[in-house]
Amino acid sequence: MEKTSITSYEDFIVNYSLYKEERLQGRYLNFDHIEKAIHEVGSAFKFYEVGKSHMGEPIHRITVGNGKIKIFAWSQMHGNESTTTKAVFDILKSFRIFANEEYIESLLKELQICFVPMLNPDGARAYTRVNSRGVDLNRDAHNREEEESKVLRKVYNEFKPHYCFNLHDQRTIFSAGPKPLPATISFLTPAMNEERSVTPSRKASMKVIVAMNERLQEKIPGMVGRYSDAFNINCTGDTFQSLDVPTILFEAGHYYNDYEREKVREFLVQALITALEVIAAKKINTKSEEDYFNIPQNEKLFFDVILRRALLKDQIVDIAIQYNEELVDNKIEFIPCIEKIEANLKFYGHKEIDCEEKEVKLSDGGEVSENVIVHNLLLKNEVLIIKYANN
Repeated sequence: MEKTSITSYEDFIVNYSLYKEERLQGRYLNFDHIEKAIHEVGSAFKFYEVGKSHMGEPIHRITVGNGKIKIFAWSQMHGNESTTTKAVFDILKSFRIFANEEYIESLLKELQICFVPMLNPDGARAYTRVNSRGVDLNRDAHNREEEESKVLRKVYNEFKPHYCFNLHDQRTIFSAGPKPLPATISFLTPAMNEERSVTPSRKASMKVIVAMNERLQEKIPGMVGRYSDAFNINCTGDTFQSLDVPTILFEAGHYYNDYEREKVREFLVQALITALEVIAAKKINTKSEEDYFNIPQNEKLFFDVILRRALLKDQIVDIAIQYNEELVDNKIEFIPCIEKIEANLKFYGHKEIDCEEKEVKLSDGGEVSENVIVHNLLLKNEVLIIKYANN
């Protein structure tokens, strides 16, 4: 590693290439992928196995820092949401290689951070949202019937955090408000009751989100969203918030042509380090919770591809296509499927193609209709490739 000096946030983000965990790439991450990285950071920090999944895969916790303020962060509660796991290992690598740098020292002097980097290793291996018993762990926080949910609550009870970071991915369908801008990163301070009261713990998490949003607007203006705070005690964030612990939901979304979410991963690192900095420096009260409500709410306004002005059965229509993610030979394939055919479709496409009122056909001669998989189409007898190439 080349010699550098990390004295500020700006130094930290400009040197991202030095601490990016290059062994972790793409969308498919199971325990085999993170095993070397987790043992490497484990040799530098407090690290041990805290339990096992239903199928017997290990679940670990890693604790860094010696401060009095405790932050508990967990990732891959949903097995097919791996972007935040990559970001967690980037952060951990930065703590290891920059341990003696001023900026990192200032954080770890004030903070003690407990990471569970892969809560649902069974779901991660199968690339499913749910665990091996078909249960969404983010709907099991109240009953805690699943092994993984019991592990999470055990770590929470032992660690006794002052803040909780609930780390997730979101689908490409979300926009940041009504504009044609993807929700690249989204946040939520979950409700703690049906009334969605703005309590002191919620105010604290709102202010941290405001700080993260201010920084992210410099990089991705207009592309930060906010989720609805409808209350559900079965959700982990709502449960921990109801225990008066400020809780923040992080959602890694879509950036331009970034289906592997490598650029989004970098933005998420910037958000996480901002949150740690603001909490460590006790700058929360310099922010206003009112600004949290100025972040636009997420809306479902995107498809992956929209063919505009296509001629189909003597009509001019728009054809919306969404990629379905499938695990094939240990890689994620993005399978294009027609979701909607309609004139003047009131949605946005991450990619839009003007068909100029030319006829569209399936290359195999089949019917162009909803729910049909289309790797490529014929546009006036010229091949139009739809499938996303993830190589």
